[in-house]
Amino acid sequence: MAKKHGLLAELHYQSQQAERRKLQAGQQAYREQQQRQREYEKAVKDWERAQGLAAKATTAERKAAEAAAKQARVAAQEAEVAERNAALANTFAEIDGLLQATLAVDDFVDLEELRQQVEHPPFPHPELESSTPPPQAPQPPSVPVWEEPPSSGGLFGKKKHAEQVAAARQAFEAAYAAWEQHIVDLQRWEQQARAHWEEGERYRLARLEEARAGYTAECAQREQQVEEANASLDELIAGLAYGVDSTVQEYVAIVLANSAYPDSFPVSHDHVFDAATGELTLTVSIPGPTEVPSVKAWRYTKATDAITPTPLPAREHKDRYANAVLHVALRTLHEVFEADRSGHIRTVATTVGTTALDPATGRDGFVPLALVAADRETFMSFDLANVVPAATLKHLGGVMSRSPVDLVAVDTGAAVRGRN
Repeated sequence: MAKKHGLLAELHYQSQQAERRKLQAGQQAYREQQQRQREYEKAVKDWERAQGLAAKATTAERKAAEAAAKQARVAAQEAEVAERNAALANTFAEIDGLLQATLAVDDFVDLEELRQQVEHPPFPHPELESSTPPPQAPQPPSVPVWEEPPSSGGLFGKKKHAEQVAAARQAFEAAYAAWEQHIVDLQRWEQQARAHWEEGERYRLARLEEARAGYTAECAQREQQVEEANASLDELIAGLAYGVDSTVQEYVAIVLANSAYPDSFPVSHDHVFDAATGELTLTVSIPGPTEVPSVKAWRYTKATDAITPTPLPAREHKDRYANAVLHVALRTLHEVFEADRSGHIRTVATTVGTTALDPATGRDGFVPLALVAADRETFMSFDLANVVPAATLKHLGGVMSRSPVDLVAVDTGAAVRGRN
C-alpha cells in the first residue's frame, strides 16, 4: 500500500487544515458550541469568585455569601451541561454530514498551487552591520605664548621690571611644561582609545562575518529545499500527465490529504494504483463505534449536584455509525473521481473498516465493514446530494456489514462490481 502522505501531500494537508477550521467556524453547531464553552468558563469563574467571598465573609455575611456561592455553583453546572450538549450536537452534525461536507467542494488539486517560493527572513543581527564611530580626542589647549611684562622706566623701575620678567618667565615655563604634558597625555589617551576601538571593530567584523556565513548557509539550505520540492513537483506533474503509477498514487495522496474530516471522526487512507488496469484500490480506516458518542444528552440534577448522561438509544447509535461507514465509502469514491480530471483512474475499489481487538488472537486487526467498487462513468452520473447511501451501495454491488456497530466483518471475498 502507498504511504498515507508523501512530502507534497503533507505540505498540502497542513495548508488545508487552517482553511478547514475557518469553514468549520462558520457552521451553526460549531458556533453554538463555542458560545456555550465561553458561558461555561464565565460561570466557573463566577462560582470560584463567590466561594472566595464566602470564605472571607463575617459571620453575619456568611449566610448570604454561601447562598450566592451555591447559586453560582448551580449556574456553573448548568453551563457545563449546556456546553457538553452543544459539543454533542456539533459532533453529531459533523458525523451525520460526512458526505454532504464534500459535495460543495471541488476536490481537484491544482498542483501548480503547491509550487514554493523562497522566503528568507531578515538578517538576524543587523546591529553588527553598523560600526561605532572612532574615538575623537578632545581639542588640545592653545600653546602658551611668552609675553614679557612692560617696563615702567627709571632706576628702580628697571629692577622691578627684571623681577617681573623673572616671575613671568617662571610662570610661562611652568605653563608650557604643563601644556606639553597635557599634549603627551592626550596622545596617549588617543592611542589607547584607538587601539580599544580597533579591537572592538575587529571583534564586530569577525562576528558579522560568522553571522553572515551562517545566514548565507541557511538561505542556501532554504533555496535547496525549495528547489528540490519544486523539482519533485515538476516530476509529479510530468509523471501524472502520462499516468505513471507512482505519480498517480502521490496525486491521490494529495487529494485524500485535502479531504479534511472533522476532529470528531478522523479518517486515514492507504491506496495503491495499477496503471495496467486503471484501478485504484483504497483502504479507509475510520474510528471504531466506541469512539462515536453514545450519549444522547447530559443533564444536571440540582439535588445531588451531579451531571449525568442520558444514553443514546441503541438503534440511533447503530444507525449513525452504519451511516458514517456508508458516507465515508461514497465520499472517498466521489473525491477520487472528481479530482482525477485526467481520467487515469477508471475504477476505484474501496474497503472501509476500523482497527479493533481480535478476540481470537488478542491483537489489533483491521475489520472490514464495507466493500464497494465503481467505474468512473457510472459513479459520476449519480447526484450524491439526493441519494440514499445504502441504496447507492447496493446499486453498485457493494457489501455492507450486517452490524457495523458490533464490528461484524464483511466477507472480503464477496463479488463486488468494478473489481477485475
